[in-house]
Amino acid sequence: MRISIAQLNPVVGDIVGNLDRLTEVAERCHGRGTDLVVFPELYLVGYPPRDLLERRRFIDDVEAAVADLARRSTRFAPTGVLFGAPTRTDERVGAGLRNSALLVADGEIMAVRHKALLPTYDVFDEHRYFDPADEIHPIEFRDQILGVSICEDAWNRAELWPDQRLYEREPVRELAKQGVTVMINLSASPFYVGKDRVRHDLMAAHASEHGVPFTYVNQVGGNDELIFDGGSFLMDGRGRCAIACRHFSEDIVTVETSASGADRAGEPLERVASAHDALRLGISDYLRKCGFTRAVIGLSGGIDSAVACALAVRALGSEHVMGVTMPSMHSSEGSVTDSVRLAQNLGIRFEEVAITDIYDAYMTELGPLVPPPPGITEENVQARIRGNILMAISNRHGHIVLSTGNKSELAVGYCTLYGDMSGGLAVLADVPKMMVYELAEYINREKEIIPRATIEKPPSAELSPGQTDQDTLPPYEELDAILELYIEEGLPTEQIIAEGFDRETVRQVLERVEQSEYKRRQAAPGLKVTTKAFGTGRRMPIAARYRL
Repeated sequence: MRISIAQLNPVVGDIVGNLDRLTEVAERCHGRGTDLVVFPELYLVGYPPRDLLERRRFIDDVEAAVADLARRSTRFAPTGVLFGAPTRTDERVGAGLRNSALLVADGEIMAVRHKALLPTYDVFDEHRYFDPADEIHPIEFRDQILGVSICEDAWNRAELWPDQRLYEREPVRELAKQGVTVMINLSASPFYVGKDRVRHDLMAAHASEHGVPFTYVNQVGGNDELIFDGGSFLMDGRGRCAIACRHFSEDIVTVETSASGADRAGEPLERVASAHDALRLGISDYLRKCGFTRAVIGLSGGIDSAVACALAVRALGSEHVMGVTMPSMHSSEGSVTDSVRLAQNLGIRFEEVAITDIYDAYMTELGPLVPPPPGITEENVQARIRGNILMAISNRHGHIVLSTGNKSELAVGYCTLYGDMSGGLAVLADVPKMMVYELAEYINREKEIIPRATIEKPPSAELSPGQTDQDTLPPYEELDAILELYIEEGLPTEQIIAEGFDRETVRQVLERVEQSEYKRRQAAPGLKVTTKAFGTGRRMPIAARYRL
């Protein structure tokens, strides 16, 4: 069978637009002699559609689009299309919808199969919207028996869940026992650093265990905080990659299911390069899909704002990014000069708005409400003045403000509500500080974009005389290691201490993490690149006293 893998970037909720793109691709693949074009999970509505699924009219529109596609399919007959969409169950008990794969060809809906395993962990919430499949059966199409599964259906191998398996069923194994000749998985699998290798090894294990080709079709693109990296492929029956799509961009490839793979095909993505490309795609798609074309960023001369700005330029183009430096009485000379050099290297519009006089006016008017000695109140006033300036530019010129705080700062609350946290998208909210340094070096791999002085200077918010981050935080190498164990691995205090960290340091860091939950709840959406990001994937109570 000749299969085309259509690794596309749908817009959530754009049923008509997604349908038109599907039709366009199907007609093009038909011209290549394709038997079957395969699209990602829930492609027709984009993933994740979230509470749009609870709107009756939304599902009505989906059903109308499916019927329209069946009519359109006569234009590219006999090529079939296999794609994802929500379907009604017509049952009075349950969610009333299923996450389905539909096969359309020759003017009709030839088969519908449903997702059996519904993930409800991390960023996934599928039991909120869907009912699982009751039965699992293959589809006969042309001269093949297709074992169609949907994303999570392929993720229940024992080696992935050594402590506790989430599901009893193994849909891929059930399909294999029914004599399938080709496995096909429709997926919308969000990116995190290293996930490409996990997927590759998982699908290779399925293919080699059952001795049949395995076609994996993943969504690509950014939808809110989630980034989908694509990287679709076909494995041969020995678990070797026969063909693969690009990562972080749309791609359409056509291959015979009998194709043989190569042992070294499908090499893993390089860690920092993949984070860079994911963030670039996340910025680009967030702005495009939300209707923005330009971004403004506060430039402090520090590494976070420099990396965020460089990423924005890679995503949007230099003509669509503005940098603003806002020096105060505490700003070092490098705060401005390094920002100027960065802006020149990137070729962006650059503006300077000094805040000392504005700050003095604030403090004069506040008078006895904020008596001496100066402290964190005065520091936060400076940060909030800067946030207001950026939002004023946003309002006047239609730029979205990109906030630049990193995951380490956000974790321990080293950030100011309505100040440096202001913005429509938090570019580095899931990037630990030490990875920010790695990204800076990666951005500079061919020539100096981020000034060397920016990379080498001690991190500082410059909100008080001689201030550095390490006045109140552990060294970032140590802080990031503690935070990874606590946030991403979920270890309790005593186990983290047992890894060799000072007890008091661990206690203070974890206490700050818990005390800062109310700040994070008010933060802009942050692009996810690690296994456990703040936001939808980590849902902690704010008014709580339990401590790990």
